[in-house]
Amino acid sequence: MRNDSQQPVAEKPCANGCNKGEELSPSPGIHAEIPMGSERMEMRKRQRMVQHGAADDGWTQRGLGSPASNACCFCWCCCCSCSCLTAKNEEGDGRSCGTVHDAKIEGSADCEDSPKPSLEEVQTWGQSFDRLMKCPIGRKAFREFLRTEFSEENMLFWLACEDLKHETGTVAIEEKARLIYEDYISILSPKEVSLDSRVREAINRNMLEPTSQTFDDAQLQIYTLMQRDSYPRYMNSSVYKNLLQTLSEQCPES
Repeated sequence: MRNDSQQPVAEKPCANGCNKGEELSPSPGIHAEIPMGSERMEMRKRQRMVQHGAADDGWTQRGLGSPASNACCFCWCCCCSCSCLTAKNEEGDGRSCGTVHDAKIEGSADCEDSPKPSLEEVQTWGQSFDRLMKCPIGRKAFREFLRTEFSEENMLFWLACEDLKHETGTVAIEEKARLIYEDYISILSPKEVSLDSRVREAINRNMLEPTSQTFDDAQLQIYTLMQRDSYPRYMNSSVYKNLLQTLSEQCPES
């Protein structure tokens, strides 16, 4: 009698070498944070800003807008269907409030025009960073220099923290603290300042009940960063040297 029973057929592996039904192990922590110093982060951030400036020009010329405009707060992808984007669109009033707050901080700094600095004042800026920051005209001149280095947000953050310290009302403090967090602490903000993980974790805890001192540690860290990183370059820059020379030539001879 003829045997017509079928022989078992071996299951062929799929094209990438894995068997059918085999689960792929997830890739190791792609979101792991690499610790580094604030100064190193600041240097890398300035480099990225220069590179992104050229890239953004290309996107703008093609009419495509920013490539990262759809990034959501729960992932690093550029997905467009995340619920948080819908929530952000619905909170239009809140974002416009942040814009007004930012304009107020920038306006307060721009109002530091005052009279033209004297030669003696400009010379004191070179004596110490503290003297520079205590002079309204000095802060304005230093901020203009920071803008050329794509690190103006450091001065804006410092000014915002100073403004917060003068608030006494609970509601006003909570609102300003929220805006400062969104503008300078959030990883989604284009004006995010460089802070270490310890300070960030402390801010996240303190934001549950913010006070006028919520950002004190962060403000000190950014102040120190400007003092060590940007201030020496400003002192050696042609901007500062030309200002000194101009005022020296205008100074009447004794």
